[in-house]
Amino acid sequence: QLQFVESGGGLVTPGGSLRLSCTASGFSFAYNAIHWFHQAPGKERDRVSCISVSGGNTYYADSVKGRFTISRDNAKNTVYLQMNSLKPEDTGVYYCAADLSRAFCFLNVIAQYHDWGQGTQVTVSS
Repeated sequence: QLQFVESGGGLVTPGGSLRLSCTASGFSFAYNAIHWFHQAPGKERDRVSCISVSGGNTYYADSVKGRFTISRDNAKNTVYLQMNSLKPEDTGVYYCAADLSRAFCFLNVIAQYHDWGQGTQVTVSS
């Protein structure tokens, strides 16, 4: 069974930074692309970033380009999301998910992802 444990969230002031972690198990982590999603209060879950198995292929939503950096450590089954220059609109719960069919980033519909973790709450407020 797939499991995702997200951590690293918290309360920060605008312009601050956080580093999120996603530790996964139950599948061949080193062979699958990993995606980060953001769900703002009262809104749908949206993809913010993705990383391929090697780290050589990444994706960022326009809203986070230049501010967020995704990375992974296959030895630790962990993906990171470094979030800098945080804005109030970055507030919400962040989730990670695996594409069990691909090693590279493919922007599949969210319904194709399963076994969500509990997420980690990020609040950006002064």
